[in-house]
Amino acid sequence: MKSVQLPLFIILLFLLQACGPEQQVAQEQTIQEYPVVTIQSSEAVINTEYPATIQGQQNIEIRPKVDGFVAQIFVDEGASVKKGQPLFRINAPQYEQEVKTAFAAIKNAEAEVNTAKMQVEKAMPLVKEGIVSDYELKAANFNLQAKEAALAQARAGLANARTNLGYTQINSPADGVVGSIPYKTGSLVSSSSPQPLTTVSNISRIFAYFSFNEKQFLDFTEHFAGTKMDDKLKQFPAVTLLLANGTTYKEKGKMESIGGLINTETGAVNLRAAFPNAEGIIRSGASATISIPVIVKDAVLIPSKATYEMQEKMMAVVVAKNGSVKPVEIEIMDAPSGEFYVVKKGLNAGDQVVTEGMGTLQEGTKIKPVAEKK
Repeated sequence: MKSVQLPLFIILLFLLQACGPEQQVAQEQTIQEYPVVTIQSSEAVINTEYPATIQGQQNIEIRPKVDGFVAQIFVDEGASVKKGQPLFRINAPQYEQEVKTAFAAIKNAEAEVNTAKMQVEKAMPLVKEGIVSDYELKAANFNLQAKEAALAQARAGLANARTNLGYTQINSPADGVVGSIPYKTGSLVSSSSPQPLTTVSNISRIFAYFSFNEKQFLDFTEHFAGTKMDDKLKQFPAVTLLLANGTTYKEKGKMESIGGLINTETGAVNLRAAFPNAEGIIRSGASATISIPVIVKDAVLIPSKATYEMQEKMMAVVVAKNGSVKPVEIEIMDAPSGEFYVVKKGLNAGDQVVTEGMGTLQEGTKIKPVAEKK
């Protein structure tokens, strides 16, 4: 019996050894290929974009200081005007009458002053001759002073009347562009009218207003040298303005100010950037997007397509040297750098990451990494 069993055992062992390599080949054939990239470290320029509102250097509401009817409109809506250029004339005859009345009051006051001077001149020789007492001369002098004060008051009244009459013609207080004109010729207007006669906007220089949240504010200030905010502002690079039609404004802007308070309701910090606008292309009240470049040295870059979100976490799949994969949580800068993200934590330069099908891979799964074609 033993002589029969031994050859059978040897045959079975031989068969098992013959099947081993084939099974190993089959297992290798089941390992799938996945495209991978090697994480690089280089200098990156991150352009962050924020919605902005545009305001001119000056937005001046033109309101009448006197009551009356709009007699004349010298400009049209959208016209460019210079400082001192006439805009409106208000028909207010009562102010012309006040000027005439003030002139008459001056004439009357001048006559009374002359009469008082004659009384002083008459009393002086009589006092010297002892015909009248000093009391008469002093009284005449006091009367002259009173009349001179009345004359000065009349002249002030004329100046005030002329000022009010001057308000009937309204001139532009600055260079700018005329806005809408809601009141037409013949409309009754006053200083308490609900709408201004128009608005003159000085847009030779415009301001873009936008905001950071508190985290973005702290991240940005960390990138710039200086102990004071004014010093950090000087380090800010030139910023770009993207207009509503998607085009890029040709002039570069400069960051000018950062608000001193964080809005407790929104958690936002207000910022302002200034842009030259000599051609008047951008108008006050427009909407735009401001783009701020930030240079990050030795940045660890990962393609955005090599990341995915899981339970509100940003993830990537790293390939080990033996081909097994491991999902890792990564932390990236809020702002994307083109098609790449800047990794703050979780990856190092030289790591291999999967760029497609990451969500189907479980930790420990072996893959055949294939370098992605550029």
